[in-house]
Amino acid sequence: MADTPAPPSPDAPRRVALFVTCVVDFFRPTVGFAAVRLLERAGCQVEVPPTQVCCGQPAYNSGDRADAVAVAKDVVAAFEGFEHIVVPSGSCAAMIRVHYPKLLGDDPVWGPRAHRVASRTHELVSFLTDVCGFESVADVGAAGSVTYHDGCSGLREMGIKQQPRKLLASIPGLELKEMLDAEVCCGFGGTFCVKYPDISGEMARKKAATIAETGADTVLAGDVSCLLNIAGKLSRDGHTVKARHVAEVLAGMTDTPPIGAGSKE
Repeated sequence: MADTPAPPSPDAPRRVALFVTCVVDFFRPTVGFAAVRLLERAGCQVEVPPTQVCCGQPAYNSGDRADAVAVAKDVVAAFEGFEHIVVPSGSCAAMIRVHYPKLLGDDPVWGPRAHRVASRTHELVSFLTDVCGFESVADVGAAGSVTYHDGCSGLREMGIKQQPRKLLASIPGLELKEMLDAEVCCGFGGTFCVKYPDISGEMARKKAATIAETGADTVLAGDVSCLLNIAGKLSRDGHTVKARHVAEVLAGMTDTPPIGAGSKE
């Protein structure tokens, strides 16, 4: 077991491990680079542990407890030596922070280790605002308008609501247009969209229509998985709203094509 890290000196940069997430790694690496840029601007020393693996959500949500436990142990071992673990995904952050202590809690060895890692795990934007005291990205600048979708896990399990809106409001030239029912699920829900495709599809249709009704140029969220689902439905239903992870806008990294561009997710 890794030793508990010594308390840093007041002037030392926070030693942060970035949990990249599978979806970011495979579908939207730009989000990972945006996260690093934002964390470094907040004064953090960022590392990406090479032994990191999936957080285990697919197995956990499917009832495969044995594999979920095995994956959770791998994640705990890879990240327990860091002062903070930061995740550009509310759902993956919630898996580690909320569910790992329950998943491994009965194990006398792994339970305490899981609790320690969970207590140090944060979603990216909430870490920037609530821990680092990051208040503005006014030097980024952006033209146009955006609307923000509150992902279910980030909102309900991690308490993320005002943090991204606060930073977006600090960007000159960017207009935030709130959608109706921003807190309503987009229909993805991990394995939910596979188990209940008809229900999921109708939820996505309503979400896409609500987004389009705002007149915003772009929809933002804190989870790439939600954005892939939303972008696909927006495209199929003929809407022209673009989709981006909020970190890309906050970091000024919007020169890449939006999520879902050129495809029919």
